[in-house]
Amino acid sequence: MSQPFPRVNRRRTFQSLAAVLGVAGLLLWWLLPLDSDRPAGQVTFSTGVRSGVYERYGQLLKKAADHDLPRVDVRLRNSEGSQENVRRVATGEADFTIAAADAVEKYKEDGEPGAGRLRGCARLYDDYLQLVVARRSPVQSVADLRGKRVAVGQVGSGVRLIADRLLEAAGLDPATGVKPVSIGIDTMPQRLEEGSIDAFFWSGGLPTSSVRALSERFDVRLVELGGLVDKLHKAGGVARYYRSATMPADAYPAAQQGAPVSTLAVANLLVTTDRVGAALTEGLTRTVIDSRDGIGRQVHAAQLVDLRTAIYTDPLPLQEGARRYYRSVKL
Repeated sequence: MSQPFPRVNRRRTFQSLAAVLGVAGLLLWWLLPLDSDRPAGQVTFSTGVRSGVYERYGQLLKKAADHDLPRVDVRLRNSEGSQENVRRVATGEADFTIAAADAVEKYKEDGEPGAGRLRGCARLYDDYLQLVVARRSPVQSVADLRGKRVAVGQVGSGVRLIADRLLEAAGLDPATGVKPVSIGIDTMPQRLEEGSIDAFFWSGGLPTSSVRALSERFDVRLVELGGLVDKLHKAGGVARYYRSATMPADAYPAAQQGAPVSTLAVANLLVTTDRVGAALTEGLTRTVIDSRDGIGRQVHAAQLVDLRTAIYTDPLPLQEGARRYYRSVKL
């Protein structure tokens, strides 16, 4: 004789199923990236010339961001330098970049497209202006460059902006007082070594690997520039972002031979716009600060990124996401 099927307690079964689904939902919420506030998508980061500090810093920051922001695909794009970087971000060709404060201010002063939408995320490290010549060169000052073949950086670079002003402060017309050569740090050292230029200007973090490598295979020295800072300041405008600085003797030991070199420096900023989402900007700003030591082991200048000064992004207001980050760390 067949046995009757047991009666099913539907209410208890429903409650058990609901409990199981609830637990599963919590696990999914915890394990999977379902939070809509977590940044995602593709962003473009404009860096700089090949073999320059901007490019290397961008490469290392991307690696850190890939770990910290796994749903964000950071694409790097080389550029001529600060001036081109600012334009790209302001016009929407890039989402983030590094640029010197004077280049940012010039873009704003000139009323260029999108200038009003530029925002700062962090003050990073200072660029130092470097005038490099062969040790046997007769050039002892900027004024001595008259008539010489001088690499002044590419048209869209930050070094070009500073070099032109420094030449003017020394009484030289940047276009006619010297024979300007528009090349970047990727080719400057080789051209100096082979004798096709007499000197080159470079603005970058210390030490710049290309300059150090040159100094270790070819006898060069650095020309003092600090005496022109006061004249630059009297010119006004973007020159207010230049400050007197000293390159320590160990920046380029082979070139400096134990002697510090006076020069001028300008702050670099991490730049974005108000178009970029606050969550993404907050996340990338956090990565910049948290990755300082890791990046600094390979890019010495990055060791100078400081949470206490990062918030000062003059001439740009803070982007809302960056503001949220600094509030979260009680700044």
